[in-house]
Amino acid sequence: MATYAIGDVQGCAAQLHRLIDRIDFHPDNDRLWFVGDLVNRGPDSVSVLRFVKNLGRSTSVVLGNHDLFLLAVAEGIVALRPKDTIQDVLAADDRKELVDWLRRQPLHHREGSHLMVHAGLLPQWTVEEAAQLADEVETALAGAHYRDFLQELFHGSPSTWSPSLAGNARIAVIARVLTRLRVCKPTGEMSSFSGPPEEAPSGYLPWFRIPNRRNSDATIITGHWAALGLQLEPNHLAIDSGCVWGRQLTAVRLEDRGLFQVEGFHRQ
Repeated sequence: MATYAIGDVQGCAAQLHRLIDRIDFHPDNDRLWFVGDLVNRGPDSVSVLRFVKNLGRSTSVVLGNHDLFLLAVAEGIVALRPKDTIQDVLAADDRKELVDWLRRQPLHHREGSHLMVHAGLLPQWTVEEAAQLADEVETALAGAHYRDFLQELFHGSPSTWSPSLAGNARIAVIARVLTRLRVCKPTGEMSSFSGPPEEAPSGYLPWFRIPNRRNSDATIITGHWAALGLQLEPNHLAIDSGCVWGRQLTAVRLEDRGLFQVEGFHRQ
């Protein structure tokens, strides 16, 4: 039995199937962990969703920012942008089934010494606290009033995390951390910066480079930051290797950190 963590697929179905073949995946014995952003910017989001959904118990998924964006578009909360490629999901006969399944996926997956989230953790959060906070978002997203949460996430005023936050403002900030964080200040103040780490704004560091962060006792698995690229460190596996940008789609076997890659999507 082996467990493989797979980086941001983003609708690159052909590359995903090649990677599955490359690792010789057997669903009866092996597990796949998807680090989020199953959809968008690539050519075949609907096939990716159908494939991962049909894997059932042999897979674990966490939601990324593009996955949440799809949910918001499906509810009419935000409009499609020129570079979005999720129209195939929105037009699918099984759209409702796929969107309902996606909405009920978690924002974190914790197993043994590993914690998987899409983007990162604030330095002041312990792993236990991060899991509890993620639970709050997951409960809201699966609940009857999930549209109110999505409205706040995409149209509310961004704010810095504080334990005193309440309601949808609180869970929206938690979701922004878990699905959008790249750099922050030691105090936890976030930036929307998305470039390479050496170009981060003054005073901001990659979240995993903050000194004395309280979650360094686990191995955090993340994607999201294509400009960072693949990094395999003792307590951090960054596995968004830019498949949708023509680089690679990556799988890491967690038992021994075996690395498997296929060539990414190349636009015509």
